[in-house]
Amino acid sequence: MAVMIAPSILAADFAKLGEEVRLVENAGAKMLHIDIMDGHFVPNISIGPGVVQSLRKVSKLEFDVHLMIENPERYIEEFATAGADIITVHIEATRHIYRLIQQIKALGIKVGVSLNPATPLDLLTYILQELDMVLLMTVNPGFGGQKFIPEVLPKIVALSGIIKEVNPNCKIQVDGGINTDTARLVSRAGAEILVAGAAVFAAPDPQTAMKEILQAAEEEQQSRNR
Repeated sequence: MAVMIAPSILAADFAKLGEEVRLVENAGAKMLHIDIMDGHFVPNISIGPGVVQSLRKVSKLEFDVHLMIENPERYIEEFATAGADIITVHIEATRHIYRLIQQIKALGIKVGVSLNPATPLDLLTYILQELDMVLLMTVNPGFGGQKFIPEVLPKIVALSGIIKEVNPNCKIQVDGGINTDTARLVSRAGAEILVAGAAVFAAPDPQTAMKEILQAAEEEQQSRNR
């Protein structure tokens, strides 16, 4: 799979959110990362299904809805109905992850599972074959604009090796502190979908910024595949 940049609207200007989404879509984005925060699992509160539904009316991008919330099983159907194409849940946020995965799949959408930086890969052992994507957090979730945690890089490498054996169709996504420099690092380690927030939307020219991050990641991926 070619490496992909998924712009995160957490860093966008919410006063002109539809315009911001169209901007990155016109720049070549294929996926939009939508962070949902509840003020419990993480300190901040962001948006709910209503905003996802509104954005669905103005965008054809693949919506990657990242639930950073407690008891995510209560809200899966709402986000699916609102227009999510992928729902990613945190393994730390639910007691019954296998049941939750099946709940998402039953709605006919893709499923991802996210791990915080300190959460071990061992927890994926009995569910990896069920997943379309694993999101490895490269910052602790809850705030935009945080500094990349380099200690996650060996974790990406390890997961890449496991996925090749267990579920080659599963993609590795990373989220947190992604810019042109860290994009090279995570791509070299095996990440395929890179979530970028402030590095895109806070840049003077978001379209150019997104293209530069993508180019850096693609160059590293091509070098790795030689």
